[in-house]
Amino acid sequence: MFNVDIDSILKPFQRFGVHLGLERIQQLLANLGNPHHKVPIIHVAGTNGKGSVCAYLSSILTEAGYRVGRYTSPHLVNWTERICLNEQPVSPEQLKQLLLQVQNAISKDAESPTQFEVITAAAWLYFAQSEVDIAVVEVGLGGRLDATNVCDRPLVTIITSISREHWQQLGPTLADIAKEKAGILKPGCPAVVGQLPPQALSVVRSRIIELGCPSVWPQPALELPTAGTRKALYDGIEYSLPLLGEIQLTNSAIALAALQILQQQGWEISPQTRASGMAKTKWPGRMQWQTWRNHQLLIDGAHNPAAALALRSFVDTLDDKSVTWVMGMLSTKDHADIFKALLRQNDELYLVPVPDHSSANPTDLATLAQNICPLAACRTYPDLITALEAAVSSKKLIVLCGSLYLVGYFLENLENPSIESV
Repeated sequence: MFNVDIDSILKPFQRFGVHLGLERIQQLLANLGNPHHKVPIIHVAGTNGKGSVCAYLSSILTEAGYRVGRYTSPHLVNWTERICLNEQPVSPEQLKQLLLQVQNAISKDAESPTQFEVITAAAWLYFAQSEVDIAVVEVGLGGRLDATNVCDRPLVTIITSISREHWQQLGPTLADIAKEKAGILKPGCPAVVGQLPPQALSVVRSRIIELGCPSVWPQPALELPTAGTRKALYDGIEYSLPLLGEIQLTNSAIALAALQILQQQGWEISPQTRASGMAKTKWPGRMQWQTWRNHQLLIDGAHNPAAALALRSFVDTLDDKSVTWVMGMLSTKDHADIFKALLRQNDELYLVPVPDHSSANPTDLATLAQNICPLAACRTYPDLITALEAAVSSKKLIVLCGSLYLVGYFLENLENPSIESV
């Protein structure tokens, strides 16, 4: 398996964990010839919606005929998903070669880069070598000290949303988190900002004024009443919305507002191209219907309270509002607030560990959930497949959520049926 090779290169860097700061990545990129200086970028930060906005932008710019890089994280099934060229993941062999180049460029006497810094350097290298016209780059964590924040003149900077997540690294308040995310804003560079809570809004607005950034604050697109395919309207452009959930009215508007700025800079992106590129957008693992053993499941990360509220809002639009939740969460997440957003009386909750990550204990989660909401059933299972086998007999809507890593594990099992229990 190619993953063994890629994992064997990346795994030693995992021990350095999350270690925010720009000195290591800047030194590493300098040793590689500063590939990031050759790549015009759209830089995208935010608590939720970053991935969807990157997916829309990449799809539409590809549709417009440009050579488009896309860098996102985390991956669902394998590392190659993170680095794409015109919607196609880098090949395993290419990624391996890029990582070896990065590995060879690490100064022996310097502090070791983190795993995220290594894969980020590989992305910059790939985009420079591929001579992309533009790259859509998603912030990994925060913004100001994130390894992606090494470009002085982004074409457009985007902040999609701000809510309380990663507060252990970014600070306890929304103002603290907003300050970190606003750290990607650059003097005079255009900014597109989604709908923010007041505490975060004042911080971002002050920074935009301080830096003299031309800014756009788009309202959500208007959903059009249609039978069948979901349609939306933003700035006179009518388009199909392929991604589920009301939140996509906001995310799609943010993407289109950013493309408007590019158009003003001389990029050729016609209204027809924007509509057709939007319709072709794919972003797996986020409010996605998936068939498993002849049963329909809804899968979504919903790994923080704001994402959980968006998922619950979508579930409430469905005919079957009584839910069997199959969930696993990382130990670092706001478990109580996620449960408060999702759970309703008479729901069932099946809790599992998140494989190969710092998982919250399912038994502890079960105790917490039952204190928050009276449930029809609350059970723990040793693994995801066992829980899903039990869930499909419940005859309720089944939603798998709580962690993108858990969703990725599910999708990996889907591609490798031998892993499923029989």
